[in-house]
Amino acid sequence: MYSRVSMRAWSLTSPPGNFPHISNPRQDTLLWSTKHVLIMTTKTGDQGPPQDLASHADIKSSAKSAPPPETPAAVQTRFRVIAAFWAVIIFLGFPIWWKTTSIYRASLPIEEMVDWADGKACRPVFPLDIHLAAPSMQLAEAQHLLRTTQHTLDDLNEFAAHHLRLKLANDSTTSYGESDLGTDVSGEVADTALTVRLLPQEDLVGPRSELHAAATQLDVFYPPNQVPAPSSSNSPISKFIAEELQGLYGEEKATIAHILSGHTAGLASTSPQLAEDISRRLRRSMKYAETYHLSFSLFTPGSMPSSWDIEAAVKEYVSPLLKALSPISDFTVDTQVQLYANFAPTAPKPEFDEAEAAWTLRKEDLSAFVNAAEWPLNPSIGSGPTINFILYVPEPSQSPLIVKENRASSWIVPQWGGVFLLNPTLSTDKTSESNPAHLSRDALGPAFMTFSHQLLTLLGTPSTPASLPLRLQTSIRIRAATLLLSASSTMGSLARLTESLPSIPIPATVATSVSTTISHLGSTCSNLREGRFGAALASARVAETEAERSFFEKSMVGQVYFPDEHKVAVYLPLLGPIGVPLVVGLLKEVKRIIAGRKAKRAAAS
Repeated sequence: MYSRVSMRAWSLTSPPGNFPHISNPRQDTLLWSTKHVLIMTTKTGDQGPPQDLASHADIKSSAKSAPPPETPAAVQTRFRVIAAFWAVIIFLGFPIWWKTTSIYRASLPIEEMVDWADGKACRPVFPLDIHLAAPSMQLAEAQHLLRTTQHTLDDLNEFAAHHLRLKLANDSTTSYGESDLGTDVSGEVADTALTVRLLPQEDLVGPRSELHAAATQLDVFYPPNQVPAPSSSNSPISKFIAEELQGLYGEEKATIAHILSGHTAGLASTSPQLAEDISRRLRRSMKYAETYHLSFSLFTPGSMPSSWDIEAAVKEYVSPLLKALSPISDFTVDTQVQLYANFAPTAPKPEFDEAEAAWTLRKEDLSAFVNAAEWPLNPSIGSGPTINFILYVPEPSQSPLIVKENRASSWIVPQWGGVFLLNPTLSTDKTSESNPAHLSRDALGPAFMTFSHQLLTLLGTPSTPASLPLRLQTSIRIRAATLLLSASSTMGSLARLTESLPSIPIPATVATSVSTTISHLGSTCSNLREGRFGAALASARVAETEAERSFFEKSMVGQVYFPDEHKVAVYLPLLGPIGVPLVVGLLKEVKRIIAGRKAKRAAAS
């Protein structure tokens, strides 16, 4: 028994190489390194080998689960690598990403823009200065007549935004308007809307008036015995002048009320017929533009006429009107001649009316008269809209050609242009088998006079009064009001757009345009208040142009259709594989540092 134990003990301390009967070299190494293991066996020796194998397995397992500890240099290297990655991300990558992907939003005066849109920043008024010239009256009589007429005007006026202010023509510093809104603090003279000349006439029973068609002057003839006495509070002349002025500016007042409030029902004095005429005129007129392109076209179904004296006709009938309209818009003129211009195949053909002895077109067929598929009509030339004027010369076999319902030879296509049917057989003394080869200026006269009236209608010029200068002045005031409201509404729309979509950029050009728009809107409002309507329209044109430019900025509109979900879909596949290892490594280092600090605290305590 003792000899067996000593032999096993000796075998544990002996080198493994001396015992070739041991088949497992790894086990030999393990037995060689374990010098202090003493294996006890029983007398029979049956339990010895199983206990040896169990001990060997435990030692092998503990050797695998406990790796050698890292050296401080390796820990420090790993920490520096992770810190370097995060430093590059935080101090280099993130700033570059922020700079290249950030959306620049310039600061806009949102509250001021909304105030303009809501009408809180400006309430437009239209004080019209009317000069009263009474050369045959004494100064005291003229001043008394002016005061009584002004009181009568104020009593008749029901629209406070549009009022007439009377002034003596020889004393322009004296005003008897219902308010001092027209006082010009800058020293500039307000526009004179009308001059009323009082002329005595012996053979009159009552006063009468005569309006100059080519000037802003109204002559009022009165009996000399009806001059109001200084003690009277009213006179027939005062009432007559007040009613005449109300009649002259009735359509303008109703139109401005329609523009400011959106309807004409607010004025009790507006008749239903006048309200309908105003609505129809506004529907037919072109939308305001900075520049209009006028296209005059000569169409004929045959080979003649092949030429026309267009330059002389435009110079005589159109150019003076365009010069008068230059404060409202700019105009360019283009001309063309198209031969063999037939009707569209689907258009109804003219019918011969024996009672009228003429070829006729029905009114409901006029919309299909223009053959837009084959006639070279450009819908737009340049940046502004095109107003088309068509001069159509029918074949001699279908001449004269007129509209059946009203025997008219012209009509207006709303928001597009006008058409005139020139029948040479009606304009000459003899009838020929073919049309003339050339149209002279005199032959073009009726057509271009009609085109001039159609142009005024398409630009929204009122039909009254009979004086063209007064109608053009009315157009200036109406356009100023329209552009003021349009630019203000655009500012409100832009403010709501920028607040509802915080992801769209606002470039510096938009902020500059908004600032310019608001500045010119304020100038427009002040000029209207002071009665300088030409200057008000000039400022309103700039405000409208800048407002449209700021609202339709290309770089701003493009971002409206790029929501945040698209950004997530782009960034997630790129940042996911890179970010996960970096975050996990950072968390492990944080845990290691915290565990180290806790161990130091425990050792210190």
